[in-house]
Amino acid sequence: MPTAVTTDTRAGSETGTEDLPVLDSPRKVAPKDARELSKLFFDRLTVLEEGTHEYQYARNTLIEMNTSLVRYAAGRFRGARGDEMEDIVQVGTIGLIKAIDRFDLARGVEFTSFAVPYIVGEIKRFFRDTSWAVHVPRRLQEARVELAKATEELSSRLGHAPTVAELASLMDLSEGEVIEARIAANGYNSTSLDASLGGEGEDDTAPLAEFIGREDPALELFEDFHTLAPLLDRLDERSRRILHLRFVEELTQSRIGDELGISQMHVSRLLSRALERLRGGMLDES
Repeated sequence: MPTAVTTDTRAGSETGTEDLPVLDSPRKVAPKDARELSKLFFDRLTVLEEGTHEYQYARNTLIEMNTSLVRYAAGRFRGARGDEMEDIVQVGTIGLIKAIDRFDLARGVEFTSFAVPYIVGEIKRFFRDTSWAVHVPRRLQEARVELAKATEELSSRLGHAPTVAELASLMDLSEGEVIEARIAANGYNSTSLDASLGGEGEDDTAPLAEFIGREDPALELFEDFHTLAPLLDRLDERSRRILHLRFVEELTQSRIGDELGISQMHVSRLLSRALERLRGGMLDES
């Protein structure tokens, strides 16, 4: 597509940029032409006063001319997450603007080479900082993006879902690291425990919590301890001491007898009596 450029000096005089070409549609400028025209605009930008209408004209034209760089960089993340491509392009445009504001033509570096890392970095930062439902280490967040790209590439090439070994080979990672990245990807999205799952009919659905939930044995244990505490307080000091030596310090009945100066048989009778009282109290409480 030919570059849409006019040489209307009246338009140039209105913006105070008579020495710059006036572009009818900067976004339609071909990438090859954009590289050359960008040099002209950057050169002019260095002598314009920041904040003036003329400066904004040159800067905005540079942004619009180079949006193709953003789309090129954003395409690398296609399939990496569920966002619309336009959303990713908007984030990448922020990186493009930062690159334009920091670019120095005098360094002799091509603007495309300078801008792409800024654009990609902004998109990655957006993924890393705003997308995860739970905190995941940065290396695993970045590995997830690479994993998605590798999965898409191998699926197209091989015609089937790639194995862990195939992904590890392409990504130059160990199989353990690939598995770790897959597990970490589970932290990317969250679903309410009240979300309905099941069949099409209302009677066939149930909350997600009913599918993944399970009873925590620690809760029942807590209830037992809560009930048992006042029952222990009702025992005499020697009975509590025997229970402590048997079930906390895990001493044998013979060792407990030695500690208390009584026979093993006496310890056995006292222990059985204390446990019977506790058992009866627990049953009464329930």
